[in-house]
Amino acid sequence: MDNMLEMYLYETNTLLEQLDELLIEAEKNEDFTTNDVNEIFRIMHTIKGSSAMMEFSPLMEIAHHIEDLFFYIRENGLDAMSESHKNDLFNLMFQSTDALRGEVEKLENDEPLSTNIDSVITDINSFLEKISGKNASAKETGGAASDAKSSSAQSGPLSPDFLPEGTYPQYIKIMFEEGCGMENLRAFMVITALQEMDIPFLFYPADVESNSDTIDFIQEHGFYVCPESRELTEVAVNVIKEINSVSTFEVLDHAAASAPAENTAEKPKEQVNASHPSAVSAPASGSASSAASSSGTPAKQSLISVSLSKLDSLMAIVGEIVITESMVTSSPEIQNLKLDSFLKSTRQLRKLTDDLQDIAMSLRMVPVSGTFQKMNRIVRDMKKKLNKDVRLTIEGENTEVDKSIVDSISDPIMHIVRNSMDHGIEPTTEERIAAGKPAQAEIVLSAMHTGSEVIISVRDDGRGMDTVKILEKAERNGLLTKPASEYSQKEILSLLMVPGFSTNEEVTEFSGRGVGMDVVKKNVESVGGVISITSELGKGSCTTLKIPLTLAIVDGMEISVGNSIFTIPIANIRQSFKAEKESIILDASGNEIIKCMDEFYPIVRIHDLYNIETDITNIEDGILIWVEASDKSYCLFVDELLGEQQVVVKPLPAYLNNFNIKDSGISGCTILGDGNISIILDVLNLYLVSENQY
Repeated sequence: MDNMLEMYLYETNTLLEQLDELLIEAEKNEDFTTNDVNEIFRIMHTIKGSSAMMEFSPLMEIAHHIEDLFFYIRENGLDAMSESHKNDLFNLMFQSTDALRGEVEKLENDEPLSTNIDSVITDINSFLEKISGKNASAKETGGAASDAKSSSAQSGPLSPDFLPEGTYPQYIKIMFEEGCGMENLRAFMVITALQEMDIPFLFYPADVESNSDTIDFIQEHGFYVCPESRELTEVAVNVIKEINSVSTFEVLDHAAASAPAENTAEKPKEQVNASHPSAVSAPASGSASSAASSSGTPAKQSLISVSLSKLDSLMAIVGEIVITESMVTSSPEIQNLKLDSFLKSTRQLRKLTDDLQDIAMSLRMVPVSGTFQKMNRIVRDMKKKLNKDVRLTIEGENTEVDKSIVDSISDPIMHIVRNSMDHGIEPTTEERIAAGKPAQAEIVLSAMHTGSEVIISVRDDGRGMDTVKILEKAERNGLLTKPASEYSQKEILSLLMVPGFSTNEEVTEFSGRGVGMDVVKKNVESVGGVISITSELGKGSCTTLKIPLTLAIVDGMEISVGNSIFTIPIANIRQSFKAEKESIILDASGNEIIKCMDEFYPIVRIHDLYNIETDITNIEDGILIWVEASDKSYCLFVDELLGEQQVVVKPLPAYLNNFNIKDSGISGCTILGDGNISIILDVLNLYLVSENQY
């Protein structure tokens, strides 16, 4: 049941996202197309059917009434509605979508579904009454009648011999995979797929949608579909081939249709036998038989949905394989032996583990388009409430990021977009025109790859941020840690992410409570990312997120300090070099600085930072590693470089969180090939720790 629920939630959320995108695009064009109407009808039909089978009545009821509404629109044409009706329809659909999504969220949070959805149903029926000019209840009856007509066309009058009576020439016996469960649900999926192809057909059992007792019959005897003609049988077969969980199917001649009409009356018993479950396996004649033999095993779908927990387990196993492979190849006993065949095998093993790792990581990579498209709805709703003319431009939506990271950054991006809408964009069109800007404001949401990072930015062409006012308010709130005159523009803008700080003087629906950007910063940093804000008064603002592609396996440089081994992510390293003592200078505070590429960079000694005993303390005896993270660039002093290696990032034990380990410049740990543990350094936090220490 849990798997079925996961499948239901995934499918329904996907359909609702598709619906949101469709509605937003249609609203931009100020009209629905015929394809839009058909697609909305299909989406609601699917949600209705799957919700009915899962016995989620509120979702089924809402979807059913929207389906009735769009059945009327589809039958009567879009021209039957006025422009005002279409505007009302957009608002009604967004309201209904929110209601459906609210119920889905309750399912995800294991909360009880709503017991009263009358207000939503009433709004839908009222609108249907308005556009049809009929009483809503009458219309509902009409909708029910149309459903009944459809059902009648599908199920027909049943004979006592369980197969539907009719003149259909053939029927298809479908067997589902053993142990798949909920065969009635699977059968209903077959019905829905055939309905979408507009294939007239009968089926048995006729009550699979509402009667769970049909499961036993389908398991024992199968599910039967009876298309109206042989040509339609071929079409139906092609549809059934693509349905998951179908094990086998047979195309068989219908005895009643094959026999002459006069013989039908004379030999009712033979018809009964030919139609009885015990006789349905009789071989078909002619082309039907060949069709069954050639297509008896359906082709499977090329795409499947996989639980994220399974992908996590896969990544954990791949990580262990990477560690074990390193243990084997770096074993001192092996290295002392000259075994050519073994070396060849290890090289092949390394290639295979690399390929396996790449494939496993790619399985978790998803495009950010889903998160980005949700922002369309945020902008649309806020446009209405704030009365602002704003368009959202999306760039790089196909950029792929690890699934867990995408989930973590969804809320931060939403909050940043809301900030841009609320107090980034000018409150009136007149103000924009007076400033020499287009009447319509623009928010650009973009994503792009840079090595092992993804850069996501949200920029607007609004009024920008007044750093003077920000600094004044921060001073009034007691948030400054040094004299106001010593703050740079970047430092002033970073105050926006201090807990409790807000530039809004009044609390609104969207902002002003002082809770938001600090949470955004925390969420971004929790996945190893950094956030920065830039702004120009009168020109606009830009919020940039730098996040890693994945958190599982990284390329690292192994270094040693005394008897300790550390790992620095390769993505953070710019250069490593030897330095002379004469090249080191001291700043006013006595801290060491070295010149690189015509710039001066501070030096951080790891052995001093972590109180590690080592014999290498002179600059010329060790190695300097020039590292960079976000806007921080400096040099690390270490004993020696041990070499580059792919490492599996292991989280620190939970009990260590009590000691604020992550605030000490440590992001995690990894197991080396020889079984030792290496600490993975957080280059950004490491610099902040050194600043506080010195």
